[in-house]
Amino acid sequence: MKIIGLTGSIGSGKSTVSDILIKKGFKIVDADKISRKILDKNSVAFIEVVEHFGEEILQDDGNIDRKKLGSIVFSDDEKLKKLNSITHPKIEQNIKSEIENYKNKGVDIVFLDAPLLIEANLTGMVDLVLLIICSYEVQIQRIINRDNITKEEAIKRINSQMSVEDKKKYADYIIDNSYTLDKLNSDVDMFLKYLEGVERIDKA
Repeated sequence: MKIIGLTGSIGSGKSTVSDILIKKGFKIVDADKISRKILDKNSVAFIEVVEHFGEEILQDDGNIDRKKLGSIVFSDDEKLKKLNSITHPKIEQNIKSEIENYKNKGVDIVFLDAPLLIEANLTGMVDLVLLIICSYEVQIQRIINRDNITKEEAIKRINSQMSVEDKKKYADYIIDNSYTLDKLNSDVDMFLKYLEGVERIDKA
């Protein structure tokens, strides 16, 4: 089984690429969904996060207010590191379990959709890294539109992540998603043809 790491900075449109791949029938292990699941109310990670960051991060229903938690950690590197130290080991464990399930079902290709694939040292779990990028201006506008936040907050979130230039050093293939959805679909098709070529070489 081949595991492809799908990653990109916030606002790059990585999730759109993931949706395109799902429509084409590919199996996706979604690290974001896993990270949300492990913070479910009263889970081990939930209890640790609330103990560290305080009950002010909770909503009225007792669940974690992700927007509030995000505003805390994205403006403080040490707090972000602490959150990651609580959640990342549990996320990795769940990722491995999902990949193993697909392997047991005889799936040939699995995409690991993980925004922090590189930062969380998960590249060792994948055979190839597909990096989604976009222009800085497009990135800022997408984050503002999606999260309904100010430009300053959007820039803070971008700056809290590894730079695109550093991420490029780990990438085997890069798609620039600064353009139209049609262009993105076409670029994903080109990547899949590239992947077919890689698989043929591996099997030769």
